[in-house]
Amino acid sequence: MPFAVYVLGLAVFAQGTSEFMLSGLVSGIAEDLQVSIPAAGLLTSAFAVGMVIGAPLMALFSRKWPRRRALLIFLTAFVAAHVVGAVTPSYEVLLATRIVGALANAGFWAVALVAAIAMVEPAARARATSVVVGGVTVACVVGVPAGALLGEHLGWRAAFRAVALVSLPALVAIMTSVPDDRPPTTTSSPVGGTETPTVRAELRSLTGRGVLLTLLTMALVQGATFGAFSYLEPLATRVTGLGDGWVPALLALFGVGSLVGVTVSGRVGDARRGTFVLAGMVSLALGWAALALGAASPVAVVALVLVQGMLAFGTGSAMISQVFQLAPGAPTLAGSFATAAFNIGAAAGPWLGGLTIDAGLGFRSPVWVSAALMALALGMAGVRRLVRSPRLTKPTVSVEG
Repeated sequence: MPFAVYVLGLAVFAQGTSEFMLSGLVSGIAEDLQVSIPAAGLLTSAFAVGMVIGAPLMALFSRKWPRRRALLIFLTAFVAAHVVGAVTPSYEVLLATRIVGALANAGFWAVALVAAIAMVEPAARARATSVVVGGVTVACVVGVPAGALLGEHLGWRAAFRAVALVSLPALVAIMTSVPDDRPPTTTSSPVGGTETPTVRAELRSLTGRGVLLTLLTMALVQGATFGAFSYLEPLATRVTGLGDGWVPALLALFGVGSLVGVTVSGRVGDARRGTFVLAGMVSLALGWAALALGAASPVAVVALVLVQGMLAFGTGSAMISQVFQLAPGAPTLAGSFATAAFNIGAAAGPWLGGLTIDAGLGFRSPVWVSAALMALALGMAGVRRLVRSPRLTKPTVSVEG
């Protein structure tokens, strides 16, 4: 695996830490900037919305840039947003930096996924994807708890400064290790062509071969993941009966499972991607149902948190590779649409789970929502298999750069 792929994973680690760390910093931000807790919570929502909207927009904006230039511009903007956010006394400015940071993160993700698979042989694309996605899982295991710890002892601004500092080595490494090649070109013959695919051609590719159904399925899978993950703390403390001290351990355990999942996905996902994804989805549906039923058992909860983390991110990583396989004619937009689908699920799952809690259905209810979302995802996968065109032949567009 090229060193540059791991560099991209490091940058995604810093960005993933930024995306999720505010859950442990909301109170400090609200007190420091003299705003309400809900207002501080909007900083997380703003980042999620920026990721969903920014992924396709930033991919379109940068689609003809050399990949190294695009990655450096997006990562520099991300660092600058965190530097400003760390020093501003204004809530409005901080909110603006979260939006800018999300747009930069979305653009980086879209380009990084394409760049990673372009630097490896076709047989290693799932592994390259898993390395990039693995940055998010490491952020869950290490970055988010570390950000919360910094916020507790040194203030929330220290966490923002730390994200900027961690991004700097990735900036330097991208300059020296990522090829400065341009986006893929169309190929109308075995020799190849010289024209970059048009936006219309890429969008047409994304509407064929069941790609949109795959993206919707991915959003449902991620909605199930984050719907349960977001309410793990009240489930563990109020239903399972575990003490507050167990919560960081459970979150870290979920992250460890996630890291194992993307690693396994990278090793076996290319050879049997369809079977791997289907098995993962079935197992996730059963696992969320088992967690809801067995939430009163500490042993069951601890075991299932580890297993579900592994299944969720292993399956999600393989589905990202699946999007690239199904849409070879969208070399610059496939990654951005996959990123948008991921974040739509990450935003919708917690919202739906929260609705059930507000309705008085208890703290098991978000996990049941996750099981229901997985049932929908399986149904969507079945529909996709019915409408999908015959198996792909030789692609007409190169994604090797």
